[in-house]
Amino acid sequence: MSLDREWDSIRPDRSFRAAGVGLLRVTLLFGSAAVALALIAVPVLDNQTRSSSRDALAGGLDPMSTGSIGSRATYTLRRSVLQPSPNSVCIIRADGQRSGDC
Repeated sequence: MSLDREWDSIRPDRSFRAAGVGLLRVTLLFGSAAVALALIAVPVLDNQTRSSSRDALAGGLDPMSTGSIGSRATYTLRRSVLQPSPNSVCIIRADGQRSGDC
C-alpha cells in the first residue's frame, strides 16, 4: 500500500459543505468580536470627545453670542375693534405715555 491510500483510510474525505460551515463559523466569530468592540469603544470614545470639547471652552462657558438685547422698558399693546382701522395698535408705556392709534 502506498502512503496516500493509508492516509485516506484514516481521514475521511471532506466535502465543500464542511468547509462552508467552517467559513461561516469564522465569519460569525469575527462579526461578534467587531460588535463587542463597537459596544465597548463607542461610549469610551464619546466620553473622551465630550471631555476634550468641554476643556476647550474657557471656564466652562459657551463662547456663542446671541443677538438679543435686554430691555427694561415695559409696555402694553392694545388693539380694539372700536379703533378706526383693524390694524391700529395702541402702545401704552409703563409711565402711562400713549403712542400709536390710541
